Amino acid sequence: MARYELLNNVSHKDLRVATGFGPQFGDDVGMVPAFPSEFAELQREYPIFLRKDPGTGEWQSVVLLGFEQRENLFLQEGRWNAAYLPGAAAKGPFLIGFQEQRIDGELRKEAVMHVDLDHPRVNFAAGEPVFLPQGGNSPYLEHIAGVLRGIRDGSEFGSGMFAALDAIGLIQPVNLDVQLDDRHHVGVNGLHGIDREKLAALDGHALFELNRSGYLEGAYLILASLHNMRRLMAEKQRRLRAQDAAMPHGGN
Repeated sequence: MARYELLNNVSHKDLRVATGFGPQFGDDVGMVPAFPSEFAELQREYPIFLRKDPGTGEWQSVVLLGFEQRENLFLQEGRWNAAYLPGAAAKGPFLIGFQEQRIDGELRKEAVMHVDLDHPRVNFAAGEPVFLPQGGNSPYLEHIAGVLRGIRDGSEFGSGMFAALDAIGLIQPVNLDVQLDDRHHVGVNGLHGIDREKLAALDGHALFELNRSGYLEGAYLILASLHNMRRLMAEKQRRLRAQDAAMPHGGN
């Protein structure tokens, strides 16, 4: 269970965050949320898909990291083998919440940062310091603040974007059933993508509206990201070969 507290430089002055990667930090997941604000970076390395949030029924974007629920093919010996780390993974134990504050005599909801003190990355001994000795924000915390702003902005933008794409029929189910070799095949259910043919057939008005809203670029970035499926499959095949080679001779 998460134990979130409003982050402050008094109660949490000695807080540190481990920044390595591995199952011990909860990084062994097959997909993580993605946000349109980072699509341009994500599409260089990860396949981006859409799926319906099981809780709300709303569309959300995700990047695929592996073909099983607890499989992250980007994890290698304590490293995340990619040039860009998805914001959902980079944010670590932090999230943005909202707190009512009186500003100029008016109650407003202001964004504030919270930290999960039960997160496996959180400790008081090793890792990146959250605050400087004199109490200011560390460079690490400033970086995390930027990541969280991108997530907040991308989440709000994505809600409108995915609703607009769905309204004109551009979201379609993806049949992800892949034969890796003569003995192994993998499948992931519930994923959706952009219908390339319907997108190409849109009339000028529909294209204009998508472009004016800023949604057209995101649709094309999702499509462009799918070439990364080859990389994911190649890494899965490499690990299967290594697994077979490590088995005793004659094993099954």
